[in-house]
Amino acid sequence: MRHLAEIRKNIDSCWKRLSSAGKSGVQLMEICGTHTVAISRGGLRSLLPDGLRLISGPGCPVCVTEQSYVDAAVHLSGISDVIIATYGDMLRVPGSSASLEQARCDGANVKVVYAAHQAVELARRQPDKQIVFLAIGFETTAPATALAVRQARGEGVTNFSTLTAHKLVTPAMRVLLSQPDIRIDGFLCPGHVSVITGFREYEPIAERFGRPCVVAGFDDEQILAGICEILRQLAEAAPAACSVYSPVSADGNQQAKRVIEETFDVVDVPWRALGVIPASGLELNNRFADFDAAKRFDLPEFDAAEPPGCRCGDVITGRCLPTDCPLFGKQCTPREPVGPCMVSSEGSCAAYFKYGVNR
Repeated sequence: MRHLAEIRKNIDSCWKRLSSAGKSGVQLMEICGTHTVAISRGGLRSLLPDGLRLISGPGCPVCVTEQSYVDAAVHLSGISDVIIATYGDMLRVPGSSASLEQARCDGANVKVVYAAHQAVELARRQPDKQIVFLAIGFETTAPATALAVRQARGEGVTNFSTLTAHKLVTPAMRVLLSQPDIRIDGFLCPGHVSVITGFREYEPIAERFGRPCVVAGFDDEQILAGICEILRQLAEAAPAACSVYSPVSADGNQQAKRVIEETFDVVDVPWRALGVIPASGLELNNRFADFDAAKRFDLPEFDAAEPPGCRCGDVITGRCLPTDCPLFGKQCTPREPVGPCMVSSEGSCAAYFKYGVNR
């Protein structure tokens, strides 16, 4: 508690320096769904100075996954010999016609796994079925998908494939900073992703756009320490990339980055609300292309339209708070979600609803 009080004191000190320099307000974006939840759960907004606003960014893997991907997954689940293996958060994300949970109720074979290698084990146990693993997430989960594909290749498990939607964080950050209607004075950068990439990954953003990029952990002290460091950099007009989270090094996990590079190609991919971002996603390279479910099943094109009235896209780009959406807490609740931000355990809308933020 003493350390927490000291951090708050330092935040107030930096804020006074900014105010003295004529800075009337500061808006910081967290690029991590775990941060979003922790901030709401800990009531951290109430500990911050008036005028310091925290907004959510595209840090929830489920939330940034475009609508067309959900529809493709539901389509695959309708094929008789296919078993969909997925992380649990994807089950209830509404598609254009149904969610995976609804498809399962209608007879589709959809199983929840907690790690990518479990999908390979499922394929080994059921050689008469095609196991399609829904590979979503950022640099955090990409190494596990890569290792699962390589495991399947090494063991000759040919009835395993992945519907891949892995995304890279920094291209989205650059796109956000190019939007004239979004104000971002600094980034609270994701801890889990940065363990893989290293905080040096954010240096070009700090240098080109003049925005502090600070990696923090996930407890209250870590998050407030990250905010404090951002404010210090703003007060001193010295934006930089750094980490207050000890597991994160400058260069990250070299072995994990190597397995990503050896398994995937970097490609242009669509993001919810941000459109197609160049060089922002991962696709299995030619060596492992036979494990690509989109190619194996020759998937048709699906529309990426947002659910009517849903403002998830605005929430994950910092254009609005969850409570600004007219559906929030009314037509859209955790029991009956309209958009992915109310479904995912890392979703901003789910966090605001669960912890009663601004209600």
